Amino acid sequence: MTQTFEVMAPARRTWREAPAGAGERFRFRRTDGPGLWTVRFDGDAIHLTTGATEEGATAEDASDGGTADPACDVELAGTASDLMLYLWQRIPAERLDEVTGDRAVLDRYFTLVPPV
Repeated sequence: MTQTFEVMAPARRTWREAPAGAGERFRFRRTDGPGLWTVRFDGDAIHLTTGATEEGATAEDASDGGTADPACDVELAGTASDLMLYLWQRIPAERLDEVTGDRAVLDRYFTLVPPV
């Protein structure tokens, strides 16, 4: 996951001349082990914060009652495999374990990180 945000997302943004970010914040939470990635798009920059969640943490534990954490606009939760499949547009968000927050921001992800 980290490589996707540190290497591939910036490359895809450059290759496809993606629009500038406006502070959109996406959180990706792994449900089959520890892993938490928060990505913020500011202008041409991508800011990544990583962390670990306790294995077996629930959506309520990680995001205050099943809604997206105030530090992010949208949170996607799923297995590491499913999160990667989503990021590469191989499965829709509806196939993930949980999606909370602003759907309009979620829909903007692939505008900010266009497919190649």
